[in-house]
Amino acid sequence: MFYDTLLLFAVAWAVTAVEVGLRVWREGESAIRATGRAAAGGLGLQLPLALATLLFFGWFWTRWGQTLGMQAWRLRVETLAGGRISWGQALLRMAGACVSFACLGAGYLAILFDPAARAWHDRWSGTRVVIEPRAPRG
Repeated sequence: MFYDTLLLFAVAWAVTAVEVGLRVWREGESAIRATGRAAAGGLGLQLPLALATLLFFGWFWTRWGQTLGMQAWRLRVETLAGGRISWGQALLRMAGACVSFACLGAGYLAILFDPAARAWHDRWSGTRVVIEPRAPRG
């Protein structure tokens, strides 16, 4: 998650830069002079950031089963049958991950006690995280 957070920071920075640029373009230089800066905030920024986060995880999970951070640790998310997850499962998994995190991480700690080593959001979305085998050295 740490690696993906770094990537999401870059995405969030780009989304914020676009939002600030659009705000300056719409409101003109008076918006900058009034506050001394072109501040972005409110729903005008929160919604695009949430959408960018959903698209980031959804794109990687539905296309390849892993984000760039997951690739570094040889982790892959898949359906219980071993296939690619759908966008519906990806969205449910993301929403469930927020609940797992909001409960002080209890949903993630469930991995330690679950016989199938699945977090709450994996159970709710019908997914699992598997460790890929190491590539043979040659």
